[in-house]
Amino acid sequence: MTVAEKFQSIQDAAQAHVAAQESRTRIRVGVALCGHAAGAFAVLDALRGEAASRGLDAAVQEVGCIGFCYAEPLVDVQAPGGPRVFYRNVTPQQVPTILDAVASGRWQDAGEVLGTLGEGSVDSIARIEDGDQWRLQARIATRNCGSVDPGDIREYIAAGGYAGLAKSLSDMTQEELIEEIKSSGLRGRGGAAFPTGVKWGFLQGSNRPNKYVLVNCEEGDPGAYNDKGLIESDPHTVVEGTIIAGRATGANYGYIFIRHGHDGPIDRAKEAILQAYEQGLLGEDILGSGFSFDMEVALTGDSYVAGEETALMEAIEGKRSMPRFRPPFPAQAGVWGNPSNINNVKTLAYVPEVVRLGGEWFSEIGYERSKGTAILCLTGDVNYPGMYEVPFGLTLGQVVNDIAGGVASGGAVKLLQTGGPLGGVLGPDSLEITLDYELMSQAGAILGSGGIIVASEDVCAVDLAWNMVAFCQYESCGKCFPCRLGMTHLLDTLERIASNAGRAADLDLMRTIGKTMGMGSLCGHGQLGFNPISSSLRHFEEDFRVHLEEGRCPTGSCTARFHRPTRTSPTAVAGWYVEEGAGTTPKA
Repeated sequence: MTVAEKFQSIQDAAQAHVAAQESRTRIRVGVALCGHAAGAFAVLDALRGEAASRGLDAAVQEVGCIGFCYAEPLVDVQAPGGPRVFYRNVTPQQVPTILDAVASGRWQDAGEVLGTLGEGSVDSIARIEDGDQWRLQARIATRNCGSVDPGDIREYIAAGGYAGLAKSLSDMTQEELIEEIKSSGLRGRGGAAFPTGVKWGFLQGSNRPNKYVLVNCEEGDPGAYNDKGLIESDPHTVVEGTIIAGRATGANYGYIFIRHGHDGPIDRAKEAILQAYEQGLLGEDILGSGFSFDMEVALTGDSYVAGEETALMEAIEGKRSMPRFRPPFPAQAGVWGNPSNINNVKTLAYVPEVVRLGGEWFSEIGYERSKGTAILCLTGDVNYPGMYEVPFGLTLGQVVNDIAGGVASGGAVKLLQTGGPLGGVLGPDSLEITLDYELMSQAGAILGSGGIIVASEDVCAVDLAWNMVAFCQYESCGKCFPCRLGMTHLLDTLERIASNAGRAADLDLMRTIGKTMGMGSLCGHGQLGFNPISSSLRHFEEDFRVHLEEGRCPTGSCTARFHRPTRTSPTAVAGWYVEEGAGTTPKA
């Protein structure tokens, strides 16, 4: 049998299984991290118990996050041939009412209905597809999230999964695969936005017998959870993308690198890899193609720096997560001295569809050099926090106002913090910026891994900068002194300013420290460590001036954080005495 014939047999069996499921009522419960935190497993247990006690012929299934994190626990019910009816913020106590609705068809008697999704309609219930929150998205990497059971490879295959792998093994050479990725314009989604096809080409040129593909899920950015969300919701798209990357580069082994303690993604990834082996999609001679590839999950301790590519390799080798000097670069000498290629989870999640549908199809989506989509995590003071996949070319205003529903507290947007703690801060005029790597960089921020934290007018830029730098200082691995000492010095200076004990020269001092860190640090953690402050100063220097010149926080958020009064009485503040009209004097 040919590769295509072997895969067709697997696909036929998977489609038959799913068709049998669709002949019954299906009840899906989102149990990814956001649903888990909101109590989804209690709802799932209640549904299974109640359905069994009633003798209801229904399939109660676990799914991942469809993106509407604000609505969790989210339950959707689908009668045979009908649309999915979504109930939001479900509690175990609502379960009997929901099942009554399943039996009677009186959907709106069961709780707060979010809407319907899919073909068909239900009287007086809005269609989710008609709202901006769904209409403005373009779901490629997240196409299956919240819809397929992440623990059942058959559902993924029936939805078109592993067809890209079969195509890459039967119809394409290594060179053609890399050219397809290059023509798509796909760029790395971990933050650097380096062209993926070019990176793969670095590894292809090596003749070493052992080569590795590393999948980076060391996701530690505050406000970003899309890597974990993808693996929890649709792990097979990452597994398939990794195998295709191995085929294109000639690698024979892959690691999915996940932070220790993130049990949801870890369990889903391990389960998906095992199922791929069982189906003959991993291991020796995949689908009779002659290509062999193995995979496993590698864990590390809590270390933000472990997301840096060379520190990641150190962790896989069982060492402390600290960056290596370069050269040599990973494509020359990576894991155990062998050529290695590191890709972000999101990057590889696109690959199966790019190969299946073609690079030209993907390149037609997006804006200028930013092709395809961005998976954004919207958090902070917004009405609808969640994980949304949108095409490049939307404005940040469309993302914040039309998709995330605007400011929850009712005020105006003051700032956006993008790209994680090493990213930047943008002002309210940034809502006019087009979502694009280059345009965001010109504005003084980076898209990074896709986290966007929205803050209203009651947040002080000094307080936010302190929060970001405190995170970076704590997470510095300490290997190089410009980062180790620089982060500490920046944090001390920011705390002095936030506590209304700053000095006139503190702003220039921080700029000098930041320049030294950028020039002398070994990895991006130190090189970009001044970004939260530099971008805050660029857009909100007035907040710093009020602290320094008037001795008060313009919003009160710094006062609340540090529990310090303003200059009204002798008070010890961060090691300084602050007195009315007396300036600052070192504490004796």
